[in-house]
Amino acid sequence: MNLFSSSRGQDHPLTPAEFPDPAQDLGADPSEQSVVLGGGCFWCVEAVFRALDGVRDVVSGYAGDSADKARYETVCSGATNHAEVVKVVYDARRISLGRILKVFFSVAHDPTQLDRQGNDRGRQYRSAIFYADEAQKAVAQAYIRQLDAAGAYNAPIVTALEPLDAFFEAEAYHQDYAKRNPGQPYIQAVAAPKVEKLKHYYADQLKPDA
Repeated sequence: MNLFSSSRGQDHPLTPAEFPDPAQDLGADPSEQSVVLGGGCFWCVEAVFRALDGVRDVVSGYAGDSADKARYETVCSGATNHAEVVKVVYDARRISLGRILKVFFSVAHDPTQLDRQGNDRGRQYRSAIFYADEAQKAVAQAYIRQLDAAGAYNAPIVTALEPLDAFFEAEAYHQDYAKRNPGQPYIQAVAAPKVEKLKHYYADQLKPDA
């Protein structure tokens, strides 16, 4: 993470409240579900999703390359094809994949930036959805088309859809980083505004203690 990353909002004409609800979604499966999302710094994306009602856990990690390269220093060097990601574990009876994707696109990151988020640059910061199966892929594809049709952004969405071969949990000190380090400059500049935006536009979808 670059401590001087830009904290500007996404370049889109719609507020998060105006983003369309996904027309295609998955049903309320009683079993625990998860989806792996890459949206730049995993500290910041994790902070957003931890606050959502129905989300049981959020784990920061790496996806897109092999186990032997899934180390923070190696990933940050740009020498791997890993992306910094979060694994969002959720109760599909309380929150759907589509609703998670709506937050992902409208609050958690800017999907129009290729291989970067703000001043964080490199493949490790790419916008990506690592789908577990064809059903997840179909929902993600349909929502991206829907956002494009709605003119949600002033630039093309570049979010990559990649099959999830493996998820590698990041080092312990990265987990729940924003909550444990609220005064850290990067967290104040980048993560905190995202969480505040979430609270403003999705107040009715937050956990009671968010």
